[in-house]
Amino acid sequence: MNDELKRQSIINSLIKFLILNPIAMGSSFIIFLSSCSVQKQIAKSANKDVLDAVPLQTAHVGISIYEPSTDKYWYDYQGDKYFVPASNTKIPTCYAAMKYLGDSLVGLKYKMEKGEFVIQGTADPTFLHKDFKDQPVFDFIKKISAISLVGFSVSNWQEEHWGSGWSWNDYNESYMTERSPFPIYANLVAFSLKDNYIKATPSAFDTVSITYLPGTNPDSSEITREISSNYFAVGKRDARFKAIEIPFTTKGYEVSTFLLNDTVKAQHPIYELPKYLDLPIQLKHIYSQPTDSVLKPMMHRSDNFFAEQLLLMVSNERLGIMNDERIIDTLLKTDFKDLPQKPGWVDGSGLSRYNLFTPKDFIFILNKMKNEFGMERVKIIFPTGGEGTLADYYVTDSNYIYAKTGTLSGVIAISGYLYTKKGKELIFSVLVNNHKASGTEVRRAVEKFLHGIRNKY
Repeated sequence: MNDELKRQSIINSLIKFLILNPIAMGSSFIIFLSSCSVQKQIAKSANKDVLDAVPLQTAHVGISIYEPSTDKYWYDYQGDKYFVPASNTKIPTCYAAMKYLGDSLVGLKYKMEKGEFVIQGTADPTFLHKDFKDQPVFDFIKKISAISLVGFSVSNWQEEHWGSGWSWNDYNESYMTERSPFPIYANLVAFSLKDNYIKATPSAFDTVSITYLPGTNPDSSEITREISSNYFAVGKRDARFKAIEIPFTTKGYEVSTFLLNDTVKAQHPIYELPKYLDLPIQLKHIYSQPTDSVLKPMMHRSDNFFAEQLLLMVSNERLGIMNDERIIDTLLKTDFKDLPQKPGWVDGSGLSRYNLFTPKDFIFILNKMKNEFGMERVKIIFPTGGEGTLADYYVTDSNYIYAKTGTLSGVIAISGYLYTKKGKELIFSVLVNNHKASGTEVRRAVEKFLHGIRNKY
């Protein structure tokens, strides 16, 4: 039965009920007409501003608008269909981190045995990250490495450096930073030019890892990394050199110990323990940063590195190992067991096109997030108009929308919370796949539609 036949069947049933119950006729009929009117008006706006808009005429679109106070959908168009969500995938990652990582991140686990320290990474992305000046984990490692040998354990690491379905040829881009059990410097090398000399930060990569190709002038050069090693080639470029950040490969755990020893410069070296050497479950903890101080930039600037590492942190906390497939399966069987449609969920960030979610899935997760953690916390973590990835959007009459965006080639997504001028709180999800227009055109069309709902209702 199509939507029109369903609607007519409902109307006929209601008319029959009202004829048999004339007392209820007045108020019930008014409420019904009002509900139908809102749905009809929003459908008209959706058709005009989104579905029939030139940039989206050949795209696949899903739209769901939900009012949590009444548990009613104001509008639903293909809300149960699957879409590649891009960075909207960070929404379930954010929920899991809010629930399972506590107020502060566990930055390091350790034990002392026979006068020697053993440390284990927790996937914490903040270690020696430029955004976090206070570094309690670094201070602790520097202190213990000054008095004894330090063994570095990776027995809890059961993942690959890239996520499932990532585009391998983006490996040189800063938005596809590799994952690791103990990230250092955000797993990036920053290159800058000073006195016609290319400088690497961290400095451990400065001399041993940079090769100048013949005839290269550093002032007009570009840098690329070999895909499977940490050797960086400086080659010719027509334009002037531009400062850049490039992921270093984390494949092989010696990278972590190499960078730790270079940074700490302690008398006693940090060395790798065999991967098969399991540590006891009960280890002491060193806390690093407030959890929300990482969640906010993750959502505001759509930080893929933070998202990937935080999902691994959740896995480590819940399962004692770092593995995306295992923790996603666990979450789908527990916290997300009642999702309207079971998603295809494979990574923490949304870099993979293997991810498949429906608009109604995001409505469910956002509503769950609001109910369990409160909107005050959510409003701090999610960007509003004029902030983060919404910096150029929803700036008129701001602070009425709190949402996560998503972008891949041919994909535009936005899901979040919307407050109307009449005081209605709504949860929405708009997913667009397979468009051939510019991302800006698609975002402006969706912005016009959502802003219209804000103003009318």
